[in-house]
Amino acid sequence: MTKIEKVLYTAHTHTIGGREGSSRSSDGRLDVKLSTPGSSGAGTNPEQLFAAGWSACFIGALGKAAAKHRVALPQDVAVDAEVDLGTTDGAFFLQARLAVRLPGIDRELALRLVEEAHQTCPYSKATRGNIEVTLTVA
Repeated sequence: MTKIEKVLYTAHTHTIGGREGSSRSSDGRLDVKLSTPGSSGAGTNPEQLFAAGWSACFIGALGKAAAKHRVALPQDVAVDAEVDLGTTDGAFFLQARLAVRLPGIDRELALRLVEEAHQTCPYSKATRGNIEVTLTVA
């Protein structure tokens, strides 16, 4: 496990009620109702929040990889993230798929950028070896 030498940012949230509750950040910028996936509840769910956070972070990592190769990241770069919640032998697990769109970038370079981003993105590092992750260039 790698120990952080310098903390750049700490997110603070307060959650009540679990999957049928709510979560709010200490600065008030995040204030969401939560509901169980597939329920008729009005809120989002942890899997959607995870997918949104991971895809946003992944685009940042793509930007770093593109800069390293002296390539401009397209304005309309996008990551479609799918996070599955499932069970095996009664235990809960996640798996994920990230489909990356890099319009105007040569496919071979796009594949390289996606792989480099996957090596540097903190969400990718946190999940590596823990859940099944599929990356594609759309």
